Amino acid sequence: MELPNPDRVPARVWTDARVAEWQSSGARPAVAVWTPEQLAEFLHSVRHDGLYALWWLIALRGLRRGDAAGLRRAEIDLRGRELSVVRQRTTAGYELYEGPPKSAASRRTIALDKHTVAVLRRHAHRQRTHRETRTGAGKVCHYSGYVFTGPDGMPLHPGYLTQRLRLLVDRAGLPPIRLYDLRHGAAPVARAAGADLKMVQDQLGHASMRFTADVYTAVLPDAQRKTAEATARLVMDAANTLTQWRQRRGRRAGTRTGTPLRNGCGGPVRDKAERRPPSRSRSSDRPDNIGPDRGGPSRRQRRDQGETA
Repeated sequence: MELPNPDRVPARVWTDARVAEWQSSGARPAVAVWTPEQLAEFLHSVRHDGLYALWWLIALRGLRRGDAAGLRRAEIDLRGRELSVVRQRTTAGYELYEGPPKSAASRRTIALDKHTVAVLRRHAHRQRTHRETRTGAGKVCHYSGYVFTGPDGMPLHPGYLTQRLRLLVDRAGLPPIRLYDLRHGAAPVARAAGADLKMVQDQLGHASMRFTADVYTAVLPDAQRKTAEATARLVMDAANTLTQWRQRRGRRAGTRTGTPLRNGCGGPVRDKAERRPPSRSRSSDRPDNIGPDRGGPSRRQRRDQGETA
């Protein structure tokens, strides 16, 4: 028997009840994710932010903070609609490190939908415009090759992304989540959209499907309600089928209304034994005085008696 891992804290969705409790007492789940409506509200509120595409990729495609900070333009194929995660920018204390992802599963290729491609195209156009404006004003703006950069064109520090998200969430007036939680929410959204568990595992870069199931697949309220409705419908359909079968069997046995069934002419349906015509009498049913073995005269005896007379 395997004991549960205490580090695997399952996510909790920010339902209305949890939001009300947080507003009244400040209590919040250890790992909390937004509903699709709350996520849409956040993305709408940050639509003019310079890192809108980053928030989009983390929330919908499940990039880690280090994945997004280390993402380079050469690793995005907009025509082929895919993104490759081959490096990360991470921190250890005050030290900044950049290198390959932490595991083989983290090195992955992520499919991009048409809307995500459009978001990334707008981001690239905004970056080019910013660089031209800055250089035109005589300011330095590097072309570093990174997708998400600061005003000077250099890659961002991962810690800045954490602080920036906290500020944007507070401005939007939404229940609090961490950058880890924003990535975390990509799993239940993908599951609600129809993705299977293996697909979610590959998208998030997990080595174990069990870890994905234990921690990342919080069930959204709408999905729970749909599952409950489908379960009840399955049982009710089975009950209706059983009732119809019993009624048909009752009609065949003539017991549905408690009276004998009627035939096509309006008369009662008789049992087979009742409908059988009377059979001809057998020899064993004849009187004892008839026949050669019953003591009476035979035909030849009667003829001889006639001749004698």
